[in-house]
Amino acid sequence: MDQTMTGALIKALRQEKGWTQRELAERLEVSEKTVSKWETGRGFPEVALMMPLCALFSISVNELLSGKRIADEAYRKQAEETMLDLACDRTPPRVKVAATAVACTLQLAVVLTLVLLAGFLGLPVWARLLLIGAALCSFAAVLVPVLLVAVNTERFTCPHCGKVFVPTLHAYVFGLHTLRRRHLKCPHCGKKGWCISRLPRQ
Repeated sequence: MDQTMTGALIKALRQEKGWTQRELAERLEVSEKTVSKWETGRGFPEVALMMPLCALFSISVNELLSGKRIADEAYRKQAEETMLDLACDRTPPRVKVAATAVACTLQLAVVLTLVLLAGFLGLPVWARLLLIGAALCSFAAVLVPVLLVAVNTERFTCPHCGKVFVPTLHAYVFGLHTLRRRHLKCPHCGKKGWCISRLPRQ
């Protein structure tokens, strides 16, 4: 994911519509300065604005994150590449988490759609199983990069010693958790507790 490419795409699509930055800003209820930051690669649309922005330009979220139009046959491949880019690039953590959440939600919607189709279409049993299997494999292909992004982005503060640490992938995945806390063992003091989740600023 490249903020500059996303910004260039937003600018090109805005110009295709014949809108000024102010007109686009008014449609999204943001400031003209915010749109300018997007288009110059100095900012990125918040997750709450991604769907309205995509609806205005008739593009997918994946195209917005990729910064380019994507043909139907290349969509899945590009989605996987976008997720891998999120796992290893230097995008600010909050942007990573937001984009990852959107991608995961969209993929889950695709999986549920395929499962429902398998249930309601008059298909043979083997075809239904094949469709469900394909849906689950597709979701698993996205889930791995999502977990990598999460475990490499989130930091946790130990409630006992106050030290900040990054848990192992195994501890992160299998630890009991709430929205803001996860039950982990601190590598500094060796004690287990409900550690507080936090995102680094950079």
